[in-house]
Amino acid sequence: MKRDITVLLNKWKHSKVRQPLLIRGARQVGKTYSIMQFGKNSFENCVAINFEEKPEFAKCFDNLNPRLIIEKISILLNESIRPGKTLLFFDEIQDYPLVISSLRYFYEKMPDLHVIGAGSLIEFALKSEKFKMPVGRIQSIYMYPLSFGEFLDALNQSKLREYINAINLNDKIESIFENRLTELLRLYFILGGMPKIVDSYVNSIEMNEIMHLQTALLKTYEEDFAKYSKTSNHKYLREVFLTAPAMVGKRYKYSQVNNQIPSRYLKEALNLLCDTMCISKIEHTAANGVPFEAEKNDKKFKILHLDIGLMQRALRLEHSILFNDKLMQINNGSIAEQYVGQELIALENQYENNKLFFWARDAKSSNAEIDYMAIVKNIPIPIKVKAGKTGSLKSMRLFLNEHPNSNFGIRFSLQEFSFHDQILSIPLFMVSQLKRLCESFV
Repeated sequence: MKRDITVLLNKWKHSKVRQPLLIRGARQVGKTYSIMQFGKNSFENCVAINFEEKPEFAKCFDNLNPRLIIEKISILLNESIRPGKTLLFFDEIQDYPLVISSLRYFYEKMPDLHVIGAGSLIEFALKSEKFKMPVGRIQSIYMYPLSFGEFLDALNQSKLREYINAINLNDKIESIFENRLTELLRLYFILGGMPKIVDSYVNSIEMNEIMHLQTALLKTYEEDFAKYSKTSNHKYLREVFLTAPAMVGKRYKYSQVNNQIPSRYLKEALNLLCDTMCISKIEHTAANGVPFEAEKNDKKFKILHLDIGLMQRALRLEHSILFNDKLMQINNGSIAEQYVGQELIALENQYENNKLFFWARDAKSSNAEIDYMAIVKNIPIPIKVKAGKTGSLKSMRLFLNEHPNSNFGIRFSLQEFSFHDQILSIPLFMVSQLKRLCESFV
């Protein structure tokens, strides 16, 4: 399955300032597959160790001298490990802090050897009090579920992706392409971007069975929480994770998760789930300028689920509803809001754990809320998400009047592509083109 991260991995391979790489992301987003394909296609050989399958290999790291480590691994696997020719891949390293720590010594003593580490919920290990991250000696890339563009590639619809990438405001989207893209977007809302789910659909697995696979995947996250109960009481992690799908699109209140649990425990659990990228926070900002973080309000925030397909499965939506014409408006449009947020996160700088922001004014006479804030050429751009083809833009007008630095706003909806009266309307299937389309207006 073709993934956009391959471009970054190739840049990393040829970088003159390359460091050992840590691929970070939630379970089952495709880390192992992408790294193995990269190793197969870009190196003479790929030497991979999965520490869940072969925990005995952790003994190779009793001495953190890289040359001794690779000598032991080479003998045990009967494989040659040669700088510049071999990709050395340490997988499922979350239970082995010494393996993570060893990456810094590969950087210092064997910089010509390409080394990548990855693991499921690796953030639990990185947050441990006993572990100190070797800052400045390891580079991270964050990986997410398939974006809608990657989804099109997976479904052998790359020409449609190319069409989206090339279209401009002066172009009219032909109805035959618009209808097809809207149909595929609805399918993405149902399946989501988890590689195993998308691959099952590509291989003609029935929808009922795919939904069972989604349920099983959700269960694996709960099981992982139990493994790491020493880091944070797993019952609080489970409580926050299970309630997350119904909280998308709303102002997050700990009392709505479980009013019998002290908020400090739920807060700790939520923050850890955000670190592991199972949940993402959308933080409030005054949005008077950039960076947004300078004016954030920690007490106001919303959340996103890991994946739109898993979110729908967790909500237990009926099979018939999933194919209803008003699918995108289910749960007051929170599904459309999840989709846009998921796209925005995946399309930002993958060398950072990306953050999203929203704006709101809470006043008795004139409440207003902007779903997301984007930055294009250092200009704050407000975004509203509309699940259908109609809807008021009162909040957008109020925001633009109060923030003269933002000279236009964006509406993502099913409306046609247009620019009128300070509003750039972009079809939902073109979220990936946000910055490209905005650059001519700022």
